[in-house]
Parts: sequence; C-alpha cells; structure tokens
Amino acid sequence: MKKLVRDKIIQIIKQDGKKPNYYVAENNEYFKRLKEKLLEEVNEYLEENNFEELVDIIEIVYALAKFQNFNNLEEMRIEKQNKRGSFNNKHILVIEK
Repeated sequence: MKKLVRDKIIQIIKQDGKKPNYYVAENNEYFKRLKEKLLEEVNEYLEENNFEELVDIIEIVYALAKFQNFNNLEEMRIEKQNKRGSFNNKHILVIEK
C-alpha cells in the first residue's frame, strides 16, 4: 500500500529508530495522491466528526492550491463570501421539480 503522508512523517519514523520505505512522487502521482488523500480525510470527518480531520482537509486544500499555482485562495474565498455569503445562517433552499 502507498499513501501520501505529511512532510515530517518520514523524519518522525526515523527518530523512532525505524527505516521507512518511501520515495518522492512525480508530479502526476502527487496530484493524484493529493486528491485521494482529500477524499480519505473527508470520509474520515464524515464518519468520525473529528475536528482534526477538518485540519487535515484544510492542509490538503492548501497543498492542492499551491501545486496548481493558485496563490490567491484566501482572497477568492473572502470575495465569494462577500458576494454570496457563507453557510452560517443554516438556510436550506427547497427546490420544486
């Protein structure tokens, strides 16, 4: 099994006296693994409702944005929030078919 891990995990494993088997992914694989990791963390959050999973999701979103040279993620988030709002008011739109 292969899985993308946070940057310091290899170092932590080594500090524990173990020898990790790892490699540095090429760009295509890295992008694929980031998307897989995002799904994994979202599913874990949905199952466990654990805020630590939300932190992982945010970290992956930032990594995806950085990988795709998308440097103004936070600016766009704020712009969209100002334009369309956020999800704090708990509004549910009922759509008739």
